[in-house]
Amino acid sequence: MALYLKESLTFDAARMELLTEDHADGKGKNLYLKGICIEGGVKNANQRVYPISEIQKAVSTINEQIKQGNSVLGEVDHPDDLKINLDRVSHMITDMWMDGHAGYGKLKILPTPMGNLVKTMLESGVKLGVSSRGSGNVNEGSGQVSDFEIITVDVVAQPSAPHAYPKAIYEGLMNMKQGHRVLEIAGEAGENQRVQKYLKEQVTRLIKDLKI
Repeated sequence: MALYLKESLTFDAARMELLTEDHADGKGKNLYLKGICIEGGVKNANQRVYPISEIQKAVSTINEQIKQGNSVLGEVDHPDDLKINLDRVSHMITDMWMDGHAGYGKLKILPTPMGNLVKTMLESGVKLGVSSRGSGNVNEGSGQVSDFEIITVDVVAQPSAPHAYPKAIYEGLMNMKQGHRVLEIAGEAGENQRVQKYLKEQVTRLIKDLKI
């Protein structure tokens, strides 16, 4: 039976480039993230190894869907299954390609509630990363993954806490239990590693629970 596999990159590997491009009609700009989405040939934090051939297959799968006119949508944080939840969608994958052992991608941030959340965080200096979501079989001894079927690439919180809290989620935060305290902690975080860790946990919880 295939396992549900989700793989977050380390912060150093997940240095996504932030891009802006003009709308086709010349009005406004589109926001994109571009960079490594999934790595092959190396053991990751989950002790799994994705052969480069599996990464190539995953990249081809995404591009084939795009060529067929399908929208490959991604969410903020991972859900508990492989289903795409429209109320959680933040971006659309517009292209993927191989470069060495890694699969790179270009993600268009959409003007959805979750997309606006991501946009505001990025523009506020919050460091976000990406994580692939799919299914496959894992060899218990070597950790090697086979029969990998990718579903999408999601935007996820990174270990480093944000230094400023995005305005777009202020109202939702105030509706959360302990919301005011989280805002206070955001201002106090500074270089305190313990405070930053706690704040990161609260931001992750907010991304999972917030409905705006």
